[in-house]
Amino acid sequence: MTDRSAAAAGADAGGKLLERLLDGEPAALAKAITVIENAGARAAQVLAGIQSRLGHALVVGVTGPPGAGKSTLVSALVGELRRRGKSLGILAVDPSSPLSGGAILGDRIRMAEHACDPEVFVRSLASRGHVGGLSSAAARVVDLMDAAGKDVVIVETVGAGQSDVEVAQLADVTVVVCAPGLGDEIQAIKAGILEIADVLVVNKADLPNAERTVAQLEGMLSLRDPGTATVPVIATTATEGHGVAELSDAVEGRAETLGGSARAGKRLERIRQDIADSAAELLRRQLNDSDDDGLRALCRSVQRGELDPEGAARRYLADYMGNKA
Repeated sequence: MTDRSAAAAGADAGGKLLERLLDGEPAALAKAITVIENAGARAAQVLAGIQSRLGHALVVGVTGPPGAGKSTLVSALVGELRRRGKSLGILAVDPSSPLSGGAILGDRIRMAEHACDPEVFVRSLASRGHVGGLSSAAARVVDLMDAAGKDVVIVETVGAGQSDVEVAQLADVTVVVCAPGLGDEIQAIKAGILEIADVLVVNKADLPNAERTVAQLEGMLSLRDPGTATVPVIATTATEGHGVAELSDAVEGRAETLGGSARAGKRLERIRQDIADSAAELLRRQLNDSDDDGLRALCRSVQRGELDPEGAARRYLADYMGNKA
């Protein structure tokens, strides 16, 4: 097969995959996510083809420290939302395997009760060492689930601690899960959790000190600036299903408060950030692969103390953009 024939075959295959994805076929969604993770021309074709179909799904981020019971709570929340007639996509961001780089926990054994439900799609994604708890592919996977027609997409982060806050940039509604006895009230201040939370959950509410943790979090929220949106604090026991309906009400209530225009504005900001990140990554690759005389000359100027690295970068960008104009 010639290169041209191979390219045509690849484009045709990508078109069929896109058509099946937009029809909501689970196998096509799984394949499309793999294509996106592997990057390449086919990934670009799929991403370009879904842009006009985005913005339907409510994106809910679930974050918090390890041990708070996030996965169990997400599974209970999925059950409640299914009872309300919602179709769901779940993106579970797991630690990466040090050997393969893949997600250690696979497709979440704790989500097994939803495995036979055709309206629930669960996918694990390796964090790949990303300190914010989300890899760069996470936003694109959310978009794929949105394009496949899911009503709600839940993103559960790896629980990386203080850096695990950037899910708020991706989600329409951010749920922060705490547990009694883990020092979460102190961690909340350090991690900026009060700033990103739309809903606070004290899970494992059957444990001692749960009421105290709820009261402390409510006390901290009372110190926020007047006019700041109200953040409910909900006590849940996910293993028993207690408080899960109230959590669902809070999430849906926050979504209604935001309205379509606010969600669209947040998505526009995310697109801008995505473009900036992609541009930075492309430039990084260009620099790593480049061996031109101009770059070597800039390196020598920095070595001689004639330029600082930022000044050299500005000059390289000016020359690069000038050459591309």
